[in-house]
Amino acid sequence: MKEYATVAAVDLGSNSFRLHVARVEDDQIYPLDSLKDTVRLGAGLGADNTLDQDTRNRALASLGRFGERLRGLPRDAVRAVGTNTFRVAKNAQEFLLQAEAALGFPIEIIAGREEARLIYLGVSHGLPASNDKRLVVDIGGGSTEFVIGSGLKPQQMESLYMGCVSYSQRFFPNGKISKSALRQSDLTARAELQSICGEFSADHWQQAVGSSGTAKALAEILQMNGYSDNGITPEGLARLRDTMLKAGDFSKLRLAGLHPDRVPVLGGGFAIMAAIFAELDIASMSVSDSALREGVLYDLLGRFHHHDMRETTVRQFMRRYRVDPVQAGHVGQLGIDLLRQLAGSQPLDLETARQRLSWAARLHEIGLSIAHSGFHKHSAYIIEHADMPGFSKKEQAQLARLVLAQRGSLSKAAQLLPDNEAWAQILALRLAVLFYRSRMDFELPEIWLGWQGASFELALSKDWLTRNPLTENALENEVREWKSAGVKLGISGSLP
Repeated sequence: MKEYATVAAVDLGSNSFRLHVARVEDDQIYPLDSLKDTVRLGAGLGADNTLDQDTRNRALASLGRFGERLRGLPRDAVRAVGTNTFRVAKNAQEFLLQAEAALGFPIEIIAGREEARLIYLGVSHGLPASNDKRLVVDIGGGSTEFVIGSGLKPQQMESLYMGCVSYSQRFFPNGKISKSALRQSDLTARAELQSICGEFSADHWQQAVGSSGTAKALAEILQMNGYSDNGITPEGLARLRDTMLKAGDFSKLRLAGLHPDRVPVLGGGFAIMAAIFAELDIASMSVSDSALREGVLYDLLGRFHHHDMRETTVRQFMRRYRVDPVQAGHVGQLGIDLLRQLAGSQPLDLETARQRLSWAARLHEIGLSIAHSGFHKHSAYIIEHADMPGFSKKEQAQLARLVLAQRGSLSKAAQLLPDNEAWAQILALRLAVLFYRSRMDFELPEIWLGWQGASFELALSKDWLTRNPLTENALENEVREWKSAGVKLGISGSLP
């Protein structure tokens, strides 16, 4: 991937939207500009998890402002990620199209554990070097991420569906503060934490770090009001709890360091943080200025420098599912060669297509670890639903679709029309799998593959086809399969 001197990250959280523009120098990122809008996207989710129109309008207005600031930056120099609300909203796909149009750049919806990985990447780059194991906690608007890592490497990641916006709406809907509401929110959060206590308790790390708005707001309130000397502590949280109960209403709280935009979500954020301290046995927590947006930038920088986390994930999956590297290599090499030929016939984003096809070739047989029958379906299911660090949900879905279409019926790919680039990748992979069906290392014939509109033409030696009747028959079946999908594939026995 081409390197850029200026890069930008857009973090579309459930509470706030943030834009971070930075200058790249060697392996470091230096801030140039930042914008923040308190959109409270998560507050727009109805009981049926549909995002309401007023909230969508508010979000689109914010994205329009961000888009103006980003105007002129190359597409690959900007990475925008959507978090929990984008993950759970039923109308997320419809809204995503509007959001991308307003921003002017693609938006990736990332999984909870991928969000946790990126948060840790951002936080760890902003902390002094240390060999200690760190617990990083990020309370967002709709979810809370937990990571244990050492240095720059996360080792244990988890995401729980609880956030300062959702909990504030649920337990403090009218801004009233009562013992019963605090108790119920605390018990609910602690029950949610039970599933991760064994892996994230204080026995597994030496330092606790909080990131993002809730942790920073709580630390500032505790320190400025004399409830804590440094960071967040159980004693400081207990004193803040007493102060909130005495006020009885968040609108009546008079606390140094409490900013107006934090008041509506203070209750939910406090309840979750207090539960985390109690369940994970945290004695104190420092706060980091870095978070998801910095992690997104460093991850983008890694792609520039050929340290792409997606490549690492693919290699790990190959080992985990015992992929035959020789077969995967054969399929990948032929598939990419065919793709390059297609790119010579019509415009094609060859770099992106080549990368996706390479991943698909290396992962197309991971389903064999489950069963040989229908293994391509198992492969696609794993790719679509597994936690794949570095990949967005959209990237996983595209990769799963490509792997699913490697063999058998093409009816499952019919929705691609008129996405000719996707058809080109599918054809290149299917032909590569077909030619290497024997899993033997043999000398391939000279192959020519052309592309005109929605029609493809394959040419190779007639003599070779005559000597390989099994492959010839398979190609004839392939022609019929493509025809049933409404795409023409012609086979010629002579090279052009």
